Amino acid sequence: MKSPLSSLLALLLALAPLARVQAAQPVAAAPSPATVATSVATSITAPGPAVDPALIPPDEQLPGSGPMRRAPWFQNIWTERRSAWANQVQQDQGALVFLGDSITQGWWDVGSLFPGTKIANRGISGDTTRGVLYRLRDDVLSLRPRAVVLLIGTNDLDEKAEPHTIASNVALILAALHAHNPDMPVILCSVLPSSPLQRRPSESIRKINTLYRAAAETLPQVSYLDVWSAFADVQGDARSEEMPDLLHPNVLGYAKFAAVLRPLFENLGLVPAWPDDFVTEAGFVSLFNGRDLAGWHYKDGPALKGAVATPDGRFAVRNGRLVATLSKVERQYRQLWTVAAFPKDFELRLEFRASPNADSGVYLRGPQLQCRDYPVAGPFALLRNYRSNDWNELIITVRGGLAHATCNGEVLIDAMEVPATGPIGLESDRGQVEYRRIRIRSR
Repeated sequence: MKSPLSSLLALLLALAPLARVQAAQPVAAAPSPATVATSVATSITAPGPAVDPALIPPDEQLPGSGPMRRAPWFQNIWTERRSAWANQVQQDQGALVFLGDSITQGWWDVGSLFPGTKIANRGISGDTTRGVLYRLRDDVLSLRPRAVVLLIGTNDLDEKAEPHTIASNVALILAALHAHNPDMPVILCSVLPSSPLQRRPSESIRKINTLYRAAAETLPQVSYLDVWSAFADVQGDARSEEMPDLLHPNVLGYAKFAAVLRPLFENLGLVPAWPDDFVTEAGFVSLFNGRDLAGWHYKDGPALKGAVATPDGRFAVRNGRLVATLSKVERQYRQLWTVAAFPKDFELRLEFRASPNADSGVYLRGPQLQCRDYPVAGPFALLRNYRSNDWNELIITVRGGLAHATCNGEVLIDAMEVPATGPIGLESDRGQVEYRRIRIRSR
């Protein structure tokens, strides 16, 4: 069985014909991409004296490939911020690190949106994937971070880098983070939408994000977060009300970004989750106890009483919620079912919270009711009461072989045929969807 790192190196091999990965030091004969990736990860994570924070070496001495900015304005920001960080290494030990470019640097008050969480902002305006790769050891790994949130790549497009070149550098960054600590959570954010007016067309951004997702598939510690879907308009470009210059979020945009991050932070244990003191109403029976998967199983699999996660990790109990976790591979469906069947008419109530573009579902004796980030993923895209990145209530009534469902009081389906009996099920497909307060009343 391949190790996660070897799988990531295999991805680099696939990218190699389109984006040559350069070694940190010149060599007489070109090594394989896998050899180079291992060498780069080792060299970045190896202990050594800190380098001059103002230094930007020549291209032939840099790891990775593609553009590295050197204009005076960029050199000034690079020197100012990296020099300050060199004096903060001890005070920022164990921080949750936000790593990136001007979008990260501009989020100067990110800590106020996650109060009580130690955060280190390591964004440099104008930076590229190659710049992040070069400064990773001194700016990030030296902090022994609790976790890393990585958002980078948009400036590479401005410098006319190809998507495969950008993704190759990100794969090297992930390899170095894995070599440093294979258990450290890493959140790889999709590149945000922008505009052709900013020399960042949506087609190129989509290609980058597809490659980023593929890179995240290879490492269990990496969660790919589709932030792009939360910000893109119908053309795939940025919305001016959230990104006035079609590149950088404003206050509203950063608030949305925080709302997208919070559910994943909670499930990774990076920020606390508010305890749910909900009490099941009289006449209802809880289908989920908030502690384990008692009463649930995979079809043809054993009951999961006492288990806090399915064997494949696609469903897990976290913070009193039943979570369809962030899927690593698209279209790799998993279905979790109640052990019990429900032959009588019933009313099923639950609440769910979906990550951007997430796709899950609730099975009613067999047929599926889509449970998604409806405004983005559909099919109920015009709901007025749906709360993005927040909790929403489903009420499903089954009577006489027909199902009727509402979301926050708005009708989703009026009369869907269902079998005479069968269990209740949940689907894990795309993105993260959390469920809570799952209860049923038979009639």
